[in-house]
Amino acid sequence: MAATPAHAAAAAGGEAALSHGRTGVRPGPAPSRLGFLAKPSSRRAAISLLPGPRRAAPAAAAARERVAEEEGPVWVELEPVTSEQQLDRVLADAQQLDIPIVLLWMASWCRKCIYLKPKLEKLAAEYHPRIRFYCIDVNCVPQKLVNRAGVTKMPSIQLWSDSQKQAEVIGGHKSWLVIDDVRRMIEQEE
Repeated sequence: MAATPAHAAAAAGGEAALSHGRTGVRPGPAPSRLGFLAKPSSRRAAISLLPGPRRAAPAAAAARERVAEEEGPVWVELEPVTSEQQLDRVLADAQQLDIPIVLLWMASWCRKCIYLKPKLEKLAAEYHPRIRFYCIDVNCVPQKLVNRAGVTKMPSIQLWSDSQKQAEVIGGHKSWLVIDDVRRMIEQEE
């Protein structure tokens, strides 16, 4: 195979640049766009990280612990209710302890229900020991239970006290408005 002028130039120690069929020798350093391929020069500072996991400053960690001790939980997971017997047990326990409960009636396919649930978990943390929050997936319980509670739309948030439904918010609008309505409903009952 015959050597082309570009191959000969490359063999001679220069860099061959091919562009649209033309050949030529380009002396000097590699172009800047290919600079990452070049060996690092000694002028550049090397960055080294200390081995091991990063740790927060002791003062920052102590401050976080103090805040966590002063405040209650940030969110409380809504306990699922899956049967009529379980709901009866929850209502009986709440009546015995003389505390109201909040029920979120939702469906796993309902987008507004899914968006509302984490916001209700944060609200549950605000009222944590005084009020208990539960969620009921209408597709997982008998229709008889849904009818007993009078649920017609989802998401529905109900406040129960003394085994009776006291108030209800139907959450078909923005979640922050629903949370405000639920907060007002709870404060009117207390």
